[in-house]
Amino acid sequence: MNLNGFMAIGESNGVIKRVKGILSNSKPNPEKLFIAEGIWMNTHIINEGTEIVSLIVCPEYVYTPEAASAVETLAKRCPENYTVSAKTFDKISERDKPDGIITIAKLPRYDINDFKPDKKSVILVIDGVEIPGNIGTMLRVVDGAGADAVFLCNRKARLTHPKLIHSSMLAILTVPVFEFESVAACSQWLLNKGFTVYLADTRAENAYYELPYGTRTAFVMGSERYGIAREWYDVKHEEVSIPMLGKCDSLNVGVAATVLLYEACIKNKLDYKRK
Repeated sequence: MNLNGFMAIGESNGVIKRVKGILSNSKPNPEKLFIAEGIWMNTHIINEGTEIVSLIVCPEYVYTPEAASAVETLAKRCPENYTVSAKTFDKISERDKPDGIITIAKLPRYDINDFKPDKKSVILVIDGVEIPGNIGTMLRVVDGAGADAVFLCNRKARLTHPKLIHSSMLAILTVPVFEFESVAACSQWLLNKGFTVYLADTRAENAYYELPYGTRTAFVMGSERYGIAREWYDVKHEEVSIPMLGKCDSLNVGVAATVLLYEACIKNKLDYKRK
């Protein structure tokens, strides 16, 4: 492993403090920086062409040829390369058995003006969801189901929150995410583009599997505590429910999004029709 050009730094260095600030989610983060630790995460960063700001390597923990190869690939793409001791690395690592690689990277940015939905696009609207892990789970589901994008309204959690990054399994790097300042702006965009807006509501008469979909489809999922914002009920919409056959009255928002997205994507993307 070639570490020529790497600068040795300690715990008091500003780069280490920056990592701690991002991991604690306690500092302003206008650049939308996040922390990627380990071979798996950084291999994804390499494959997705994600912008890297800083690379921090602990040579004592780089045990495998795979890790050494990742370090050399990352170093070629990174403007700031550093080495630290095991003691310093342990201060910023979130793993019991680290493999010596941490990067500070940037989330991709998307322009809504460049987003061109096809006639059977499926979009997930996340409205006021507060728990980062739930948002990350839904991003992972959007990627897995083959939906087209995520729209955020009434955002309550940073996209760079470590729990969101981890629970998304880095779908945050592959799923286009667009943030809207208001429900009015989001709903108007969807209606102007010919989307049918479905509000996930346990009181709805239509069950998710009864609807044909087949056209541009957007599901709105509300917050864990308050549900969907009242403004959504004032715009043109339909409502859809997931039957609850046991004693619980609703599903976790991430689980509910999974059920709805897969149903619509199978019908829209695979042209499947229930018999």
